[in-house]
Amino acid sequence: QPGPYQLLGGGANAVNPGYTKGDGLGAEIVGTFVLVYTVFSATDAKRNARDSHVPLLAPLPIGFAVFLVHLATIPITGTGINPARSLGAAIIYNRSHAWHDHWIFWVGPFIGAALAALYHQVVIRAIPFKSKC
Repeated sequence: QPGPYQLLGGGANAVNPGYTKGDGLGAEIVGTFVLVYTVFSATDAKRNARDSHVPLLAPLPIGFAVFLVHLATIPITGTGINPARSLGAAIIYNRSHAWHDHWIFWVGPFIGAALAALYHQVVIRAIPFKSKC
């Protein structure tokens, strides 16, 4: 009879039964986007002077983002959102199950982080155009 370590896959991330690889990839992209965008927004050094207290309170929205992302993605993928965490658990568990969909836990976070950075720089910090009227 397998113990809890074997039943839970040693903590290694995997796309859970009932979900497709696309679902897992989407969950990782969206989860990482939410986390990285929250970090960028909460720690933006170019905020107005009236918002100067924000860096002191930055851990609060970041912590809430991590909590909410975990609530949403644990049922789908076990919440990767960090390739190093996914890699470490897969190496320690070292069974084929841990490596089947491992690419999702690298590709998803990189795409999500890149999209969050792009969105923050291009959309949020965009300089408004001045008309010549």
